[in-house]
Amino acid sequence: MLTHLQIWRALDALAARHNMSPSGLAKLAGLDPTTFNKSKRGAGGKLRWPSTESIAKVLTATGASLEDFVALVAEAPQHATRMVPLIGMAQAGTHGFFDDADFPAGTGWEEIAFPELADEHCYALEITGDSMLPVYRDGDSIIVVPSGNLRRGDRVVVKTHGGEVMAKQLGRLTAKRIELKSFNPSFEDRGFALSEVAFVHRIIWASQ
Repeated sequence: MLTHLQIWRALDALAARHNMSPSGLAKLAGLDPTTFNKSKRGAGGKLRWPSTESIAKVLTATGASLEDFVALVAEAPQHATRMVPLIGMAQAGTHGFFDDADFPAGTGWEEIAFPELADEHCYALEITGDSMLPVYRDGDSIIVVPSGNLRRGDRVVVKTHGGEVMAKQLGRLTAKRIELKSFNPSFEDRGFALSEVAFVHRIIWASQ
C-alpha cells in the first residue's frame, strides 16, 4: 500500500539527488519555498499528500521521469533518511545558530535529506568561495557531527569565539593549542590557542 511517508521520502531523496533542500526543490519547481516543509506535511496527527501538480512541476524542473520518481517511492522504505539542518558557512559564524553545547539551534536553518545517522546533532554547511579547493567547491554541502573523538588528519569545521568559521584539516591538537592545515595551498595554515576556539566538529561527508 502506498503511504504518505513513501511519497515525502521520495521527494526528499529527489532533492538530495540534486544537492538541494526540500525548500530549494520547491523554488526550482516554481512553488512556494515552504511547500515541502515538515510543517506542511500534516497537522494534528493527520498526514497530507503532496499535490500531483506540485510533483509534476518538480519532475519537469529536475528532468526526472515519472518512472524515476516511482523508483524513489519504491526505495523509500528500505533507505531510511532524516532531515539534516543546513546553513551557509557565513551564517554559522553569526549568533543564534548554535546553543551553549555547540549543537545546532534556533531558526533559520533549511533542511536536506541524508541517510540516517546515529548522531542526532549532525548538521550541514554549504561551502562558499574557493578557499577550500580542491577538496570542497563553492556550493558543496558538508555533513558535520559535533560528537566523536578527533584525530590528526581529520577534516574539521572550526569556529572561533570571534565568529570565524572554517573547514580545515586537523594538524596538531594539544591541551592548549590547535594547528590547522589549509586544503588550498594559496591559503595559509592556521593556528589558535584553544581559548580562542568555540568548537571543533568533524566532517564526515560532502557532496561532490
